[in-house]
Amino acid sequence: MKNVSEMSPQELAEACAKLMWDDDRASKGLGIELLKVEPGKAVLTMRVAEHMTNGHGNMHGGFLFALADSAFAFACNSYNQMTVAQHCSITYIAPGSLGDMLTADAREVSRKGRSGIYDIRVTREDGTVLAEFRGHSRTINRTFLPDDTTPA
Repeated sequence: MKNVSEMSPQELAEACAKLMWDDDRASKGLGIELLKVEPGKAVLTMRVAEHMTNGHGNMHGGFLFALADSAFAFACNSYNQMTVAQHCSITYIAPGSLGDMLTADAREVSRKGRSGIYDIRVTREDGTVLAEFRGHSRTINRTFLPDDTTPA
């Protein structure tokens, strides 16, 4: 593996995503798939399964939130600085239904100091927007990959 200082921003984003994905039992358990990660961006998908529907026959909002939150996590953790959610909000626009394939597309809006803002749009395969999610992130004092500038 290359030293962190030798990696392109894309290589760094992919390396961080791989390390996160390897231990992400929550996303994997929901059937979420990580399609793409770039610095400050991520695209994840999930099919609505029977256990994800509520008493109205629609997708339970908590599962929709979980998909958006996972996309948020991969987007804001793409710089080799471990980052956590500080605040998240979601606006539900249309319901998901059993069998729908959903896509969460996360993009960075702002990243200054230890704080970031990310917008995540969740759509159904026909392009219908189901939700808009905004996440505020905060970096913590840890990295995914060791800093290679420290002498051995």
